[in-house]
Amino acid sequence: MKKLGLLVAVSVGLSACAGGMSGGSTPGNSNNIVTQYPVEAAMLNIYTKARSQSLVANVGNQKASADIKVTPKGSMVFNNKQVQGAEVNTINKVNNQVTDQSVAINYFTLNPLVFHGFTDSSGKYSISNQTTTIPKMATIGSSSKLIKEDVYADRSMRKKIGTYNQDWSLSRDSNNTAWFCIETSANLLLSNDPNGSSSECYKINARGDILDSKVTISQPSTNGTKTITFTSR
Repeated sequence: MKKLGLLVAVSVGLSACAGGMSGGSTPGNSNNIVTQYPVEAAMLNIYTKARSQSLVANVGNQKASADIKVTPKGSMVFNNKQVQGAEVNTINKVNNQVTDQSVAINYFTLNPLVFHGFTDSSGKYSISNQTTTIPKMATIGSSSKLIKEDVYADRSMRKKIGTYNQDWSLSRDSNNTAWFCIETSANLLLSNDPNGSSSECYKINARGDILDSKVTISQPSTNGTKTITFTSR
């Protein structure tokens, strides 16, 4: 899966899906403690259904932001397979000035949900090997490996430029909400990846609705690892 394009942070001081964000509440008594959440439904809402989000972060004395829009593309062919596609359009800004725009398409099949790779506007071509089945339901505290992804410079796949691991985890936020996170490793082909690793976290309720989100990027620097966290606005 294409991780969110927030690398604008590098240039400003780090040396390096139904509907939009919903404010829906969990059905039933808010004092009840929910222990299981629909992980597959959450992933469908995040990556395959239409939604928009805006993330912001302060980097030094500058304000970085990313406006992200997911648009389903319907039936497509990817890597000689019949799949579904969802476009991710990301506009990066610094102090409200556009610095970069990227368009990617994630490719997946349903029943069960399986991700197959992505393409993007820079020409990158990714092949994903989904190593585990995404569960319908998961208990607070659960985590699992998800994808090993090889990224190539273009669709000829002659030049591999990245290999990444992605994992998921589920942790408690409140009695009836949880944080569902997708962790993406640094590029395993590099001894020191300037883009670092990232964590996309989404607050969900017992239906898998997306209530809030945050993205943390960890990057190496001369003084160790620096992190920047984008939060939804």
